Amino acid sequence: MPQYDLVIAGAGIMGLASARALLQQFPGLRIAVLDKELAIGQHQTGHNSGVIHSGVYYAPGSLKARLCVQGSQGMYAYCSERGIPTDRCGKVIIAASDDELPRLHELHRRGVANGVAGMELIGPERLREIEPHCIGVQALWIPVTGICDYSAVARAYGEDIEQAGGEILLGRRVRGFAYQPDGVVVLTEGDEIYARYVLTCAGLYADRVARLSGSLPEPRIVPFRGDYWVLRPERRALVRNLIYPVPDPSFPFLGVHFTRRIVDGAVWLGPNAVLAFAREGYGRFDINPEDLRDALGFVGFRRLAYKYWQTGTMELLRDYSKRLFLRSLRRYIPELVLEDLLPGPAGVRAQALNAAGRLVDDFVVDGAGERIIHVRNAPSPAATSSLAIGRLICQRVSEAFHLGA
Repeated sequence: MPQYDLVIAGAGIMGLASARALLQQFPGLRIAVLDKELAIGQHQTGHNSGVIHSGVYYAPGSLKARLCVQGSQGMYAYCSERGIPTDRCGKVIIAASDDELPRLHELHRRGVANGVAGMELIGPERLREIEPHCIGVQALWIPVTGICDYSAVARAYGEDIEQAGGEILLGRRVRGFAYQPDGVVVLTEGDEIYARYVLTCAGLYADRVARLSGSLPEPRIVPFRGDYWVLRPERRALVRNLIYPVPDPSFPFLGVHFTRRIVDGAVWLGPNAVLAFAREGYGRFDINPEDLRDALGFVGFRRLAYKYWQTGTMELLRDYSKRLFLRSLRRYIPELVLEDLLPGPAGVRAQALNAAGRLVDDFVVDGAGERIIHVRNAPSPAATSSLAIGRLICQRVSEAFHLGA
């Protein structure tokens, strides 16, 4: 039976960043990172929009705000060091009407408090200089926001892990844990693996993997699918940078926006946010009965759906209506027509919910006994913040497991 000091379940960007940080802090640690897939970063990491966020959205003083600002700076530096292309293209958050101005000004206040550099409240004329095809009554210009390829970042993390002596074991779906007096046997589809300690970063399956260890059933993961359209290549000049709406307080997502892609120069339009009928349900008609039953049967989801039923209904209608989707986009770029929108990709977000129906907005790390720690929630901007979160998790793991003592 293979034996390790620490086994990490989950080879998305979060599990990889954590392994990398631990090996930097404790070079002699025997670490293995497991994943059920045959390649790393196949789900949330591989379907990420690629934005390096600035930290403007988050409450001043929150862990999310601090980690995002630190993580953004660290991500640019890491990508430069590893030769991974980035583009600090900047982003405008546009108030399309006067009633959105108070929320826009609140974002500006938060950004200043969080230390986001170079922000500027701008009027329609300056907006036209930055985005010639955009309209709005006012906007927030954030020049430090950028784009990168997080799949490339994840691969680089994987290389760092292996160069530091760690291992990445693929095709190992975790089926359970067997506690021993001096460690844990991780039961996988392929084999059994012994570890003194275990850290799980299971993303879309974070709650289920936690329950396998006897941990608390909440927070629960409810999957939300986000579908994108893609701007027709000949019309990419309509979007120079990143264009976002002022977030709608009646719905806990950022709304449809315009995102340039560094990999192929494409412009993604979206996403919407609807319940996914499977935790890996990237298609509208992908259904996993267990996943769907799990979501609909959870009282927290039913309370969330009741609270946001009007906005949720509109999201669902827009998911199936190209014209409704176009109408949302034309608030910011009126020149768009139906023919400009081509079918695009989709992602699934692991949204943590509690039984009261509230979205768990910050990072959640908890334990199961003295041998296992679970990362239960690592929401956006986890990819941007991954280096900073990795260091935070390293600190918590080292304290809980007395590493280096």
